[in-house]
Amino acid sequence: MARDSSARKKTTPKLKVVDRPSAKAAAPAPAYEGIDADAASQMAQMIDRAAHAAMARGTMGLSPAALWNAWADWALHLAASPGKQLHLVEKALRKQTRLWRYATQCAAAGQHETPPCIEPLAQDRRFTSEAWQKPPFNLIYQNFLLTQQWWEEATTGISGLSKQHEASVSFAARQVLDVFSPSNYLATNPEVIERTVEERGANLKRGFQAFVDDWQRQISDRPAAESAEFRVGENLATAKGKVVLRNRLMELIQYEPTTDTVHPEPVLIVPAWIMKYYILDLSEHNSLVRWLTGQGYTVFMISWKNPDSEDRDLVMDDYRKLGIMTALDAVQSITGSEQIHAAGYCLGGTLLQIAAAAMARDNDDRLATITLMAAQADFSEAGELMLFINESQVSFLEDMMWAKGYLASEQMAGAFQILRSNDLVWSRIQREYLMGDRAPMFDLLAWNADATRMPYRMHSEYLRRLFLDNDLSAGKFDVDGRAIALTDIRAPIFAVGTETDHVAPWRSAYKVQLLTDTDVTFVLTSGGHNAGIVSEPGHPRRYYRIKETRHGDPYLGPESWLEAATQHQGSWWPEWGDWLDARSTKPGAVPPMGNEDYPPMSDAPGSYVLQK
Repeated sequence: MARDSSARKKTTPKLKVVDRPSAKAAAPAPAYEGIDADAASQMAQMIDRAAHAAMARGTMGLSPAALWNAWADWALHLAASPGKQLHLVEKALRKQTRLWRYATQCAAAGQHETPPCIEPLAQDRRFTSEAWQKPPFNLIYQNFLLTQQWWEEATTGISGLSKQHEASVSFAARQVLDVFSPSNYLATNPEVIERTVEERGANLKRGFQAFVDDWQRQISDRPAAESAEFRVGENLATAKGKVVLRNRLMELIQYEPTTDTVHPEPVLIVPAWIMKYYILDLSEHNSLVRWLTGQGYTVFMISWKNPDSEDRDLVMDDYRKLGIMTALDAVQSITGSEQIHAAGYCLGGTLLQIAAAAMARDNDDRLATITLMAAQADFSEAGELMLFINESQVSFLEDMMWAKGYLASEQMAGAFQILRSNDLVWSRIQREYLMGDRAPMFDLLAWNADATRMPYRMHSEYLRRLFLDNDLSAGKFDVDGRAIALTDIRAPIFAVGTETDHVAPWRSAYKVQLLTDTDVTFVLTSGGHNAGIVSEPGHPRRYYRIKETRHGDPYLGPESWLEAATQHQGSWWPEWGDWLDARSTKPGAVPPMGNEDYPPMSDAPGSYVLQK
């Protein structure tokens, strides 16, 4: 037995035990020699950002992924909707039948006796000329309008398609169709053909010269030649005043009084930093500043700095603190008034609402009244701008801004031109390059060309917290670490919306009625985001509607308000002046221009507004 045991020991192989490190003890191998995982992740993120920034230069800042997602959502839902497909086929056949019937009737009875099979939309002025009613151009434009109408059907009303993707695809289809509008081309535009025959081609020569001039100015970043006659401080922004405060973000301008006495309560105006302030002090005849000083008010204006790459880390709260709150301290110190009328335009009005809610929360009652001009606080219905606001698009914009530290002015201008391509792009091409007629420059157009930039962090925060997440209307917007609520505001509000606003649609601006618990006087004026606000007395064809909602009154929806509001002809400015007068005390002595703490530094319009 012993021998057998010994033999077994000799013949049984020994197992070699290999020590293996436990999972806990194992250290992850570095992705690259000498680079830890965090550094590798940051490097990958920088590569992605650089790639997106380069891509954005060719897409005007539009995210290809966002566009693809919208198109894919539409295409997949349409492919899964056989009923919708049959309906579209039936629509196409019906439209072609209508067009052939129209052509036959025109041939038999003449185009003047035959009603068109489709009328352009009220705002579509491309085919209003009598020349479009002659063959073959009547058939060409009628076919285009029928095609446009069919694509509207094809991109809407598809079950399961998200509302934003539906709006995006429908919008994109309109943009593509507008490219092929017969009004854009010499061979299919009878008005251009008639002009060319009359002038023996001189219009095309002028148009080509205009095109070359515009192209050269575009690549060399020079302003339009016609804008040279409009100069800030000479015939724009000429209201007399002094800069009484300057910090890294804004200059505060105090304007000279034009009356012997003034109301003790001054007016502080907060413009948007997406634009230069002098839209409210354009020419002598349409300056809101001049008009206000003529009503017996001491007027102060914030003039924002045009940010550059050094300002990339500015945030919205910097604009509140260094802008509104610092300005309020200065205005109170100079005038000695305990109460101040505050007015905010566009994004400045949004910031003013944030500041006012924070002040109300903190028992700061310095605001006598609040005026909001084309300003929003709830961004759930912010018009066609929302087509560009989703996670994919915002991330793409952030990467684009990250490269330079700001959003360039031409990128913002491009987005607004896309929203109104018929009015701002194609009509200009037709008028200036085909007809050879240079549009005359005027003050508002010169101001519009004087664009500004937006700081990287501030604009990212603005897009995410306000547009994407809508934190302000939801009570989730923090100021100094604590949430604010617009319902805390007790100062009476005068809010202005404009009928054709593409930036702050009036129904969105009207939501101030829902979000606040105070007296609200709402005005709806004719015009758009800019021209509706610059609506001086005597301006032709201006009208407005107005109605006050007292605190505690039942809420009226926008359509019900529209029916109940009283319509008046003329400018809304005098209505605002009467409203301010009713909430101001008796006029008295004129305050000094600045004081020891805020001495006058330079003449208006200051230096920040001149920054390019």
